[in-house]
Order: sequence, then structure tokens, then C-alpha cells
Amino acid sequence: MKQNAVWPNRLGEGGLFAFSGMDGETNTLPGFTSTWGADPYSLLFHTKKRRVLHLNLPPVTETVVVTGDVCKLVTASGECDLVYASWHTLTGSVPVGTEPTLVWEDGVAAEPQSDGVSTTLDEDNGDYIALAVSGSRFGLSYGKTAEEAADRATAGAKADAGREIERRLLLYGELAQLPDDGHSRLLNKCVSVMKVNTLSPEGAFRYMWSTPDRVPHKDMWLWDTVFHSLAMNEVNADISWQCLRTMLETARPDGMIVHQISVSGKLSVITQPPILAWGVWENYVAEPDLAKLSFALPILERYLEWDLANRDANGNGLPEWAIEGNVNCRSGESGMDNSPRFDEAIELDAVDFSVFVAQDMKYVARIAAELGKRDKAAEWNARASGMAGKLIAELWDEEDGFFYDKRMDGRLTKVKAVSGFLPLLLEELPTGYADRLLALLRDPAHFGTACPVPSLAVSEPTWGTDMWRGPTWINLNYMIVQGLKRHGRTDEAAKLADATIAMVNRYYERYGVIFEYYDAKDELPPTECDRKGPPRKPYNIRNKVDAIRDYHWSAALTACLLLDKYGLRKSQRSACGTPTA
Repeated sequence: MKQNAVWPNRLGEGGLFAFSGMDGETNTLPGFTSTWGADPYSLLFHTKKRRVLHLNLPPVTETVVVTGDVCKLVTASGECDLVYASWHTLTGSVPVGTEPTLVWEDGVAAEPQSDGVSTTLDEDNGDYIALAVSGSRFGLSYGKTAEEAADRATAGAKADAGREIERRLLLYGELAQLPDDGHSRLLNKCVSVMKVNTLSPEGAFRYMWSTPDRVPHKDMWLWDTVFHSLAMNEVNADISWQCLRTMLETARPDGMIVHQISVSGKLSVITQPPILAWGVWENYVAEPDLAKLSFALPILERYLEWDLANRDANGNGLPEWAIEGNVNCRSGESGMDNSPRFDEAIELDAVDFSVFVAQDMKYVARIAAELGKRDKAAEWNARASGMAGKLIAELWDEEDGFFYDKRMDGRLTKVKAVSGFLPLLLEELPTGYADRLLALLRDPAHFGTACPVPSLAVSEPTWGTDMWRGPTWINLNYMIVQGLKRHGRTDEAAKLADATIAMVNRYYERYGVIFEYYDAKDELPPTECDRKGPPRKPYNIRNKVDAIRDYHWSAALTACLLLDKYGLRKSQRSACGTPTA
């Protein structure tokens, strides 16, 4: 291992531990993905019927490194190494005299076999997991037959875990080294989360793809994919492009791109924020190739046209998100599932939807211009400016100095949600409007909280710690930072970026994971925040989705903020939503 490296070294319950598609073939369908258990040195495997690997270690004196696929510990009796050799095999070594055990989740032990291999069979689903122990080495493997699982586990027990660890850690040696050791450790953790949530081609996906989190989401999401790609551009721009292409290839014949796609090819029936053109452009800047733009342009155009034709019921040029009957997810299409914006369960001219469409139009224009299609570029630029102007004119409330969604009868909703800051991304936004928005952003009575920016102003009576009903989300913070930069508020942008980094780092140091969202008031740790209902003890993601850990876009965008802070992004990029000429 590289000496004196600042490795991520926090181990936390629910932290992902699995094989990455960046190292070879993945197979997500069996669910051979693990998370660290409540016992700090156990792994819970999320097959349909779950198993637990207990390492049974003596007291641990040092955690050397913990990434999404590597763990190296020092105990009172010697070292413990864990690493995935492939998607189906975990290999490792433990101190002499220590022997790991495999049990069902309910504690029933695996059946020992005459050859020294312990095996579990899930009769209902026809899968096996076997544990082979040979001296201080062991292998744990998945198989569709007892023989396949046992053979893989036996081979795993013979593998050199130390050598595999060296290979897995090479990636981190290629990352930028930050002046602050704590920030370097956090950056490495972020990349680790990105890596473990990046998968190889599989099933309906011809290219690599990414997921918000291997447990519980598993599938691919539209706007998540773009956020992931922004940071993956810094690590491997080709993988970033493959993930974007996988999403682009799911476009329906009518132009719609849905919000959720599974390996089996199943598509959801709603869309999500249209930010794909931004992702495509940023990837092109990182690794120029006109063929990417030529492939993407017609898909992006058809998708925007679909949004305009199918999400503007009143025909006023400002789109509305689809509204659902689920009280806990009134608008999954918006990405802000349970925001009080949608509590009335009615269609609204949406601030954020309008901003996203206007800005993706500008990126489409930029892509067209790069391909020499000047007339097309001029048309999309004009349409983008028209929508931006309409948004500013119709969704701004002069009295409050804020942007609100609008009901179909023309009345503004007056719900102060974080979406009201997204017009900062518009280059057309007048300076005076930006000043008013900044005042609300600073105001502790509204959005100036201990961990800014709350998804709902603390002045709102429905404020809480349940997802989009108050907590702070990294993706919105990231976009607000870009909007502040766009309007020359570089000091305020830096303050928000620093506060975001500090928040993520503080809870990573405490819990060993990067969370989906955070309490804006910083009164509750993420583990205690509601998620479509109060958290349930003990923590069990299969029984109740609480406090998702090692969340991909939180990690990816924190990595972007860290690299931006130190001026270490690999290439100069335009600010989010504000392509430069």
C-alpha cells in the first residue's frame, strides 16, 4: 500500500461494500451486495434472503483503510484484509486463531460440509452462499449451485487479498492531493462511494451505468445520473460518458426519458428534471469528442420537445410536474417527492422545471453550435431566453423577493422552498433579483440555517426533517453555489460550498458514511431524521428506508466542491446552467 496516504478510514453501519463495475463485470440481480452491520465487523449480504458474515475479530487497534470494496484493519493479534476479487467472491485474511462465520440473518448458522466449506441455500430463490476457510485466509462466494458457490469460495480462500487490495487502491493514487489531510480523506471517501455505485454493462444496459445507492435503490435514475457524471468526469470521463449514454439510450420513440430504469428493462411512467444536456456538455468539455454530441443532440431535442408538449397543461409556456396520489410522494417527477410545494396535490407552473428546461435549451444550443448547426443553436437560445423571461415575469413575488410556483388560477403558492433559488442559474436574472434572493439565503429566519440551505424555509409551518420538507440536500446546494458564481457572488458561493463540505465531513467522521440529506438546523444527526415517516429502530433498510447511507450524488457533488475549492478540477467548465459563449 502507498505509504503515508490519507485513506478513508471510517467504518459505519449501512456503509456499502461490494464489487465495482470499474474493476470488471458486475451482476446486480443476485443481490450479492453487502453493507456493514450493527456489529462493526460484520457484513450483511442483501440477497433475497439475507446472510451475515461475522469476522469474529479480536480488538481492533487501527482502521487503516475502508473504501467501498477494500477494508484493512489492525487487531491486537494481527491484520485483517477484506477485498472483492469479483462480483461473486469476497476474499480476505484474518489473524491466526480467528475464524469468520456465516449465518442467516436470524442467526442460524450455515451448514458445515465435509470439505470444510459452510453453505447456505435459499430454497425459495435457488441461490447459495458458501464460506471456505483455509488457515488465516477465507473466501465467501455466491453461486447458483452448491458446487459453484463452494468452488468460488475455495478459490477465494487461496487468493492473495493483499495483492487485490493494492490493485483496488491504485485509483486513489491518481486523484488530486489536497492541502488539507481531512479534505483529502473526504475526497477519497467520496470517490469510493462513486466507485461502488458504478456498474458494468448488464441486462438492458449496453454500457456502464450508475445508481444512487446499491441498497436500496438498485436501479438507474435520470437526474442522479447527471450529478454522478459531473464528478466521474474527474476520475474517468469515458465511464462518465458511458453512464450518460446508457440513460440517453432509454429514450422512448416519442422522446420521453423516464426517471427510473432497471437492468431488466423496466421503465417508469414519469420523467425527472431535464438536465441531461448539461451533463453531456460537461462531459464533452472534460473529454472532447464530437461524436458524443452528434449522438446526443437529436435525443436531447426530442426530450425537451416532449416536456414542452406534455407538461404544459395550461399552454402558458411554463411546465408543470406530474402530481401523484401518494401523500408521501406527491411529485416524484420533480425529484422533490414530498415537498410541501405539492401538498395541495394540484398542478403548478413550477419554478425549478422552468429553470431546468430553459438551461438545458441553452446547453442544447451550445451543443448545436459546436457541431456547426448555427441556425439550430440560435433557435434554442431564443426559446431558452423566452422561457427565462416568462419565468422571471410570472413567478417572481416582489413583496417577498422570492420565486414561487403558480397555481392554474394565477395565484402564487407562497411556499418558500429551495427551488425558489434556482433562477440564480439564469443569466437573464436581473441584479436586483439576485440581491433579494441572497438576502433570504442569509436570513436565519428563513434559509440562513446552521447547515444551509434547507429544502424548505424554517419559517414555514410544515418545516421538519423529512426529506424535502426541510433537510439540506447536496445537489441543491451545488446548483445554488453555481448560480451565485454566475452572478458574481463568489464570496457567498465559497461560504456555502465550505459549509456544505464541513457538514458532510463532520457526519462522515462520526458515522463513517455519506448521507442522502442532513438536518438544516443541525439539531439531529442524519440517522435521526425522518424519511417519509419517523426512523425505525433498529436500523434496517429492508424494513423501513431510513437515512440512506453512501448516497452517490452527495458524494459526487461534495467531490466537485472539494476540487473546486482548491482549483483542481481537471478542466475549466461553465457554471451549472450558465453555458458561456
